[in-house]
Amino acid sequence: MAARQEVTAWRPRVPGVTEVFHAHFTEYAYPMHVHDAWTLLIVDDGAVRYDLDRHEHGTPHDTVSLLPPHVPHNGSPATPDGFRKRVVYLDSSRLGEELIGAAVDGPDLRDPGLRRHVGRLHSALARPGDELEAESRLTVVGERLRDHLRHRTDPPGARRDPALPRRLRELLDARLVEGVSLEEAARLLHAHPAHLVRAFSGAYGIAPHQYLMSRRVGRARRLLLDGLPPGEVAQVAGFYDQAHLTRHFKKLVGVTPGRYRSAR
Repeated sequence: MAARQEVTAWRPRVPGVTEVFHAHFTEYAYPMHVHDAWTLLIVDDGAVRYDLDRHEHGTPHDTVSLLPPHVPHNGSPATPDGFRKRVVYLDSSRLGEELIGAAVDGPDLRDPGLRRHVGRLHSALARPGDELEAESRLTVVGERLRDHLRHRTDPPGARRDPALPRRLRELLDARLVEGVSLEEAARLLHAHPAHLVRAFSGAYGIAPHQYLMSRRVGRARRLLLDGLPPGEVAQVAGFYDQAHLTRHFKKLVGVTPGRYRSAR
């Protein structure tokens, strides 16, 4: 079989993410190298073997690997057909350098729930216009990673605040079209992003990004019934483009915006 190298890389508009990298390699082996960012890695096909701090590790498909910054590592295929991987590189705003030692001691995390969360994060990162969803999912992933690296408990100030989810809902309603990043919302509401997501989801049974998208779809439905074309509705209702509107509209309504408008 001929050697294969397929790569895709981009920098999304999500705070804390320096790069997203997807690759399929059959024979290529990385030499020892370092990154200045955290390497959050999942392998979809095959497996990777690598050395980190002079210890050998592996990445079967059910593992999430977290390689810390500034620590040399390499990487090579561990199966005859190579490997297909997805990587998110995170800066220190998402994971602090005080966690480097714990990551060196145990970089491979067997956590099926975390693995699913990371996969959904990649899906959101690949969709322009879904930055709030990606940021929300990244916040959940970051919290779970920290729980693995240090058995962290919520600080005393993180007790349930019934007013907090209501204030976030009001902020999302006020920013329905232009949107708001989780980082900005946390700053405006004086709350940690992870606590903000937990409080909102616990109060309303839906994540902040899901709430925002459902409100936008509701607005789009009314505009479509008023006779506006989908392309114009997408812009007025706060979607990235018409394709972004169509994807979320069909998910929540069951038909495309065009079919919905023609059925009025």
